[in-house]
Amino acid sequence: MKIGVPREIKSDESRVALTPAGAAAFVAAGHRVLVERGAGVGSTLPDELYRQAGAQIIDEVDRVWGEAALVLKVKEPVGPELGRLRPDLTLFTYLHLAANADLTRALLDSGTTALAYETLQLADGSLPLLAPMSEVAGRLSVQVGAWCLQHQNGGRGVLLSGVAGVRPGKIVILGAGISGTSACQVAVGIGAEVTILDVNPTRLRYVSDILGRHVTTVMSNRANIEEEVLSADLVIGAVLIPGARAPRLLSRELVTAMREGSALVDISIDQGGMAETARPTTHAEPIYREGGVVHYAVTNMPGIVPHTSTYALTNATLEYALQLAAEGPEKALAHSEPLRRALNVARGEIVHPGVRAAF
Repeated sequence: MKIGVPREIKSDESRVALTPAGAAAFVAAGHRVLVERGAGVGSTLPDELYRQAGAQIIDEVDRVWGEAALVLKVKEPVGPELGRLRPDLTLFTYLHLAANADLTRALLDSGTTALAYETLQLADGSLPLLAPMSEVAGRLSVQVGAWCLQHQNGGRGVLLSGVAGVRPGKIVILGAGISGTSACQVAVGIGAEVTILDVNPTRLRYVSDILGRHVTTVMSNRANIEEEVLSADLVIGAVLIPGARAPRLLSRELVTAMREGSALVDISIDQGGMAETARPTTHAEPIYREGGVVHYAVTNMPGIVPHTSTYALTNATLEYALQLAAEGPEKALAHSEPLRRALNVARGEIVHPGVRAAF
């Protein structure tokens, strides 16, 4: 099978869907890998490394898309990429369709078989292809949140770690999944006052077990969310319902009532955001101030650390991409329950229940 790896064209997206080692794995299995020239440069992976791995470096992006039976990407198709979709193409990437009606319609009209990394789910409910980027985004959220709190960015001027004789800043994390737990670990590590909320007591017990007295765990309900958010310097939104739109936990009124100059980092923005005031931003213009709160809602947060993110992503996706290539999409989907759950759109129909419900 021919595998296409185009260069990402979404704003400030420097990741690539496949490392040279991943390309070598496809070549060893008898497949051809077509990599667009410069696709890995943003992740400090030059073309020569792909060439040494046995991949072909292609100058024309239309050829990468046109010849490949399976296209691997990082982010959803945008702009001219929508015109390259076709019925005999299988696309494997992050899609987040529940928050993107235009892309969903384009996929339906094209007849493309589209599988989403973020909905590939194992029998235990885990999301192995979302996990690495969730971990990266969670760890980054504290870093960018600290930056948002700096005075020159409109923040309160609070140092989250505090100093001798001065209280540390308070971080409130909504959601104790992978991204929320990762954020919690970093927040505790820098010495902030940390509270994490979730609707699942088992997840809260897990966080408490690994971090002990350094974090306060609270059951998530409207009253507790309001109490914690109103006293926070930094709120991190890390809630997720696989394939569906993120629940709106913070009303506009609640955000407006937050501390003047506090910060809100909405990791859930890929799925529509968990705050009514959240709207997608880019790395070029990552923040805006609304209701006196500095908002950070970049839809591809891991893109600012592309080298780390690219390796973490390929580590997770390669097994499933190799199965799609080896068996073809029909047989692979028949044999693999996780891949069936990854399937979002096929033959002009929405297949995934969460995405279908969103529309």
